[in-house]
Amino acid sequence: MDDQRLIPETLRAEVLRHLTYTLGKDAPNASIYDWRMALSYAIRDHIVEPWFAATRRTWAEDRKRVYYLSMEFLIGRILEDATVNLGLRDQAQEVMASLGQDFSQIVEDEPDAALGNGGLGRLAACFMESMATVGCPAYGYGIRYEHGLFRQRFQNGQQIEAPEDWLRQTHPWEFARPESAYTIPFKGNVETRDGKPVWVPGETVLASAHDTPVIGWQGKWANTLRLWEALPTQMFDLERFNRGDYAAAAEPEALARTLSRVLYPDDTTYQGKELRLKQEFFLTSAALQDILRRFKNGHSNLRDLPKYVAIQMNDTHPAIAGPELVRLLSDENGLPFEEAMETAQACLGYTNHTLLPEALERWATFTFGAVLPRHMQIVEQIDSWHRRTYSPPHYIGIVKHQEVRMGELAFVMAHKVNGVSALHSDLVKKNLFPELNRLHPGRIINQTNGVTPRRWLKMANRPLADLITETIGDGWEADLDKLRGLEAHVDDAAFRAKFDKSKRANKVALAAWIKDHCGVTVSPDALFDVQVKRIHEYKRQLLNILQTVSHWHAIKQDPTANWVPRVKIFGGKSAPGYAVAKEIIHFINDVATVVNNDPDTKDLLKIVYPENYNVSMAERLIPASDLSEQISTAGKEASGTGNMKFMMNGAPTIGTLDGANVEILQEVGAENFFLFGLTTEEAMKRREDPDQSRKAIEASQPMLDVLQMVAEGRFSPDQKDRYHGLVHRVWHHDYFLVAADFDAYNAAQAKVDAAYADRAAWVRMAAMNTARSGFFSSDRTIRSYMSEIWDIPAAI
Repeated sequence: MDDQRLIPETLRAEVLRHLTYTLGKDAPNASIYDWRMALSYAIRDHIVEPWFAATRRTWAEDRKRVYYLSMEFLIGRILEDATVNLGLRDQAQEVMASLGQDFSQIVEDEPDAALGNGGLGRLAACFMESMATVGCPAYGYGIRYEHGLFRQRFQNGQQIEAPEDWLRQTHPWEFARPESAYTIPFKGNVETRDGKPVWVPGETVLASAHDTPVIGWQGKWANTLRLWEALPTQMFDLERFNRGDYAAAAEPEALARTLSRVLYPDDTTYQGKELRLKQEFFLTSAALQDILRRFKNGHSNLRDLPKYVAIQMNDTHPAIAGPELVRLLSDENGLPFEEAMETAQACLGYTNHTLLPEALERWATFTFGAVLPRHMQIVEQIDSWHRRTYSPPHYIGIVKHQEVRMGELAFVMAHKVNGVSALHSDLVKKNLFPELNRLHPGRIINQTNGVTPRRWLKMANRPLADLITETIGDGWEADLDKLRGLEAHVDDAAFRAKFDKSKRANKVALAAWIKDHCGVTVSPDALFDVQVKRIHEYKRQLLNILQTVSHWHAIKQDPTANWVPRVKIFGGKSAPGYAVAKEIIHFINDVATVVNNDPDTKDLLKIVYPENYNVSMAERLIPASDLSEQISTAGKEASGTGNMKFMMNGAPTIGTLDGANVEILQEVGAENFFLFGLTTEEAMKRREDPDQSRKAIEASQPMLDVLQMVAEGRFSPDQKDRYHGLVHRVWHHDYFLVAADFDAYNAAQAKVDAAYADRAAWVRMAAMNTARSGFFSSDRTIRSYMSEIWDIPAAI
């Protein structure tokens, strides 16, 4: 038997062993679930040794580690990703076929881990994979949400939220670590004993660890994603149970489980706000206690902490890390306050992900002080220390207007603050933290986001990945700049034909999936125009659907014109309490009902909105996309990462000069990008005119026609006035400048049609997007963090 056959035969034996001895099943009676679990355990076995080896080496060489704190880790399915990084995907497919199983069906059976919402969480997952690929010793810290983000379904076109049940089945990739558990205190009061403050908590829960190994490319290094589950410190009140008070007896467990049950609970109530603050502290305190425990195992001087520990706060959710680390260093370990401050600052970095004021968390001092009384005192100390030390000419205030401002807190407590695209970092300096930037010159730096090419190209788009390897050879997976080698081939008709064939294969597969899941028949020859992301006014799904209505109306006016068939694909969820976003979802679905059933236009325009957009759906949609919709209002999107995935997979962008679109445009060239819309400065200027939206609408006949149709109930015949509020917002409260950018967007879409009609030119444009996407690898981003923020050399 040659060596090439040895691995499949060995893997086959491992799968059968786990099927029998781990799952207690025999092959004739095994379900798809059983086969998936057996294969997952077999693949996990191949991850454990490099995981252990990386940990042993980090300890042996006394290496500095990164600790990445994030409320979200949108990791998606793990099985296929792990086989790809281990180089075992083809072997796994062959083995399962030999056992009478379809590998793709087994992969599809794995639930998506519901641990995130959008770009922030998916970025954290890409970063974990890249840190393992480049050999950066790291732990990711998050919460093991029982339900995570909700499962979305549509009822009469409206979003309905249902619990996500990804943990209903055993999660085969994690290892429970009950020995790694920490007490997390809440509420109570602060007493003075021997002249020192002592926090006497009113409530406590346990944070219990679950570890998932994260394997890098080619299995050379692995890091740990540690997720915390909340458990009661007192499991069960037997005395109350014996008195017959059964519900009360289980209260401690119910209260604890609430903490790790749902990602982003609705915080429109006081109880919701308190729960969210508790979740953020639960994650952060557990992580910091774990970090200090690990540090103390090898070192005694806490002032040396920054030499061995780099802590990255992924947005403001873990911003409580500053005061909590000060509390642990001073209250629990005896460091003087100012030394604790300096030590904490030298460890902490803060990544800002948003310019939206509502997303920069602020807590009422009443809520903050009630839930975290000792931290309220420490935050006030930090505020006072900052004023004394830096004497700002104007009162900045971490505590201001009876609020604790978490953005300012994170800034003050970090030695480096970074934005996530060049434009965003500039706006963080100029608009978000201008006074703090003047006080702390050089603290704000830029780290443009990236995505992992292993998942988003090698795994998600096998036809294109195989063509890339055939054309330029292997090695591009860990050095994405090698994609530049494709440029020499884009004028070769044979290469373009292969590139086009790879795209069409993905579109054929997606069309079949849409028919199966959405009941809509679409042609793979149509232009697949895709906007998938969180539903938010600034992301302007409303602009997209209003222009779609205009396009439909134009076709209706002249159905025999030379139209380019188009499929508009939307995907994304609205926050449960975000009424306007949910209204936009309803509107998209109502428009789809009318357009998709119109006999005059059904072969020229279709609208598809699959339920419950997640990572696995993105892996289907993005490789099959022809056009990437990145149309946020300029100055509002921090970076975007979907834009990078589309570009990598050969979909040109239609977009504004916002977030990382700016850098995509620089990399790919204006001739391969459909640019439109106001710039950030122009948008700010336009808002100064209170009548700007009315003027824009009155100057645009297409916009007037669209709003008239919506107002008349053309898309809501059962309730003519359903969207009057939406129309009123566009006319009178159009902060996100839908009307102002409508005509420019409409014109850009006409250019898209003209470009798509010239197949050779379009395929060349698509191939150039792939060829010039190398800059947007998260490996490049992580190496930059390592050198400019964390001060960590690579271990491999």
